Amino acid sequence: MKILLTGGAGYIGSTVATALIAKGHIPVLLDSLVTGPRVFTKDRIFYEGDIADRALLEKIFSEHPDISHTIHFAARIIVPESVSEPYLYYIENVYKSIELFKNLADLGCSRVVFSSSAAVYGSVSGEVTEDVALDPQSPYANTKYMMEMALADMTAAMDLKAIALRYFNPIGSDPDLVTGVHVPHPSHVLGKMVDTAIGKLPQFQITGTDWPTRDGSGIRDYIDVWDLANAHVSAVEEFDAALAETKSDFEVINIGTGNGVTVKELVAAFERAWGSEINKVDAPPRPGDIEGAYANADKAKQLLKWQAERTIDDGIQTALAWTEKREAILGYK
Repeated sequence: MKILLTGGAGYIGSTVATALIAKGHIPVLLDSLVTGPRVFTKDRIFYEGDIADRALLEKIFSEHPDISHTIHFAARIIVPESVSEPYLYYIENVYKSIELFKNLADLGCSRVVFSSSAAVYGSVSGEVTEDVALDPQSPYANTKYMMEMALADMTAAMDLKAIALRYFNPIGSDPDLVTGVHVPHPSHVLGKMVDTAIGKLPQFQITGTDWPTRDGSGIRDYIDVWDLANAHVSAVEEFDAALAETKSDFEVINIGTGNGVTVKELVAAFERAWGSEINKVDAPPRPGDIEGAYANADKAKQLLKWQAERTIDDGIQTALAWTEKREAILGYK
C-alpha cells in the first residue's frame, strides 16, 4: 500500500515511515519542516508544505492516486508552549487538521489514522480504557480531544473513516537507528536522563516522590517507538477489518504496553544500561503533575492484531545508541 504521512519528518512520523518500508509499503511524506529535519526525508517520497494547502494535496494525489490511507501526525506537541501560545496550537492542530480531513474526503482518500494522545485522559490515574471519562489538562491535550470529536462528527457526515490512536509515552529509536529524537533539548523523561548522563544537564529531577504508587514516584506507560510504529502499520493493514468488526466509522484505540513503570524504575533501568548512576535528585511535583496512568491495550490486540513486544530496556538501549549517532546525522549531540 501507499500511505500519506503528514508530519512524516518528525520523530514518530519518520519512524513509522521506516516501519512501513520494512513491511513492503510505500510512505509519501508531507511536512512543513518547521520542526522535523529535512535529513529524515532522505531517499523517501517527500513534499514540503502545509497540511491545509489544498493545491498541494491535489498535486500529491494527482501524482500518487494509489494512496490508500493517510496517517496524520503533523501537530505542535509541547505542553508548556501550548499554555503560552494557545492560538498557535488551535490553528495548527485543530483548524488545519479539519481542513486536511475535508480535503482528503473530497480527494477520495477516506481512510485516516489520527495521531492522538493519552494526554486526553488528563487527571485519570491507574489503568485506563478507551471509554473512561476524558479530562484534558492543557491546550495541547484539548486540541487532541477536539480533533477526536471533529473526526467523530465528520465520519458520521461524510465519506470518511478514521481510527485515532492514543499514544502513551514513546521512548527509543528504530532498531537500525535510521531516525530518532531530533530536538536539541528533549523535554521527555528519557531524553532528560540521556542529557544528564552525557553532561548536558547537571541533574535529573524525579518530580514527585509521594504519589500512591509502589515507590512514591509517578507511573507511566513507556512504549518503545518501534512498537508504536508497528502499531501504525497494523492500523492501516487492519483498518477495514477493525471498523467492520465494530460496525463503526470511527474508533479510538490505546497504544501502550499495558504495564505501568514508575519514574524510579525507569531511572534504575537507565542506569543499568548506562553502566553507572546518574546525578539525580528528588523534587516536588510540578504544577499539573499527577500520579500517572498506563494503558489497557486489549482493544489494540483485538482490533489491530497488535501488542507491544519490546521492553523499556530495548528503548533505553536504542535511545543511547541514537545519541551516539545523532551528531553525524543532525550535526549536534
